[in-house]
Amino acid sequence: MALGKIKADTLEHSTAGSVDTQYVVNGSAKFWIAHNGQGTPSAYDSFNVGSITDVGQGNYKYNFTNNFSTAKGYWNTGLMSSSTDHNGTFIKLCMPMNEADVLTSSLEVSATYSSSSSTGDFDYEYVNNAGVGDLA
Repeated sequence: MALGKIKADTLEHSTAGSVDTQYVVNGSAKFWIAHNGQGTPSAYDSFNVGSITDVGQGNYKYNFTNNFSTAKGYWNTGLMSSSTDHNGTFIKLCMPMNEADVLTSSLEVSATYSSSSSTGDFDYEYVNNAGVGDLA
């Protein structure tokens, strides 16, 4: 069976005007990943992430299949969870720790928790991240 393409300048809803296709494209995630952060990281599922590098405790590097157009022109957000309970946790973040961690070809993130008694990076069982921006 042959695969085809659909190309349109606008998308129309039957009752409410139209939407510019650039709006849809620009507002879509350009990468996302859900992976196991324990042991050797392995993806449960992903889009535009060719591989994961284990950089250390709770630290992962996502190597993109298709690069972003600029390292400073995209953002990401991430969450994580685990059967390990960090009692009194105020916040859990999965984000770049330094400007140098955000490149056009990759993104390095730290899965970090902070509580009233401790703070640290942790290898969570479920880590997910997504980002938007312009691809090269």
